[in-house]
Amino acid sequence: MDPSAATLVERIEALLPQTQCRRCGYAGCGPYARAVARREAPVNQCPPGGDHTVVALAALIRVPPVPLDPARGSPRPLSIAHIDEAACIGCTLCIAACPVDAIVGAAKLMHTVLVERCTGCELCVPPCPVDCITLAPVDHAWTRADAELARDRFRARAKRLERQAGGRYVSGAGARASSEDTLRKRRQAAVAAALARARARRAARSQSDSQS
Repeated sequence: MDPSAATLVERIEALLPQTQCRRCGYAGCGPYARAVARREAPVNQCPPGGDHTVVALAALIRVPPVPLDPARGSPRPLSIAHIDEAACIGCTLCIAACPVDAIVGAAKLMHTVLVERCTGCELCVPPCPVDCITLAPVDHAWTRADAELARDRFRARAKRLERQAGGRYVSGAGARASSEDTLRKRRQAAVAAALARARARRAARSQSDSQS
């Protein structure tokens, strides 16, 4: 990529909210910025950014502003993920799905959300096998400072994954496919483990009742 193109990508990315929600159809704000810079994606695919982001992007790359693409969803107030800790089975799927390392915990132990890090992307909700994650609105808006911190955390996570994979980490569509396949397998394993634990608890209660 030539320097002028790289600068354009950076300017586009600086206008995006950095929620990393993938509602635009790309694996984060950075990939979407590159697609917009190459004119491979329109400027109206970022619901968290709202109409003002569409206008800013259109002005930057000198195209007419258009309404937000309704297929991508509509803008909504900032919401933060919350985990029902009593229902959490410790499967770690939400941790793997979070793009900014806003969830902490360990296998078979309770997980919790670091509120100050959560972008409200909702990517942690679908993988949860016991539906113990909900989104709750907060009383403040997403700021540019929040966006910059989220971008830094997203990039730091990507670098960590690359190190853990021994340099074999891939971005874009390949990363999404690999991640989704991994999450699907881990979800299946987590559900099976949760069911096994539930059956064991029922068996233990049944045995206790028969002995009493």
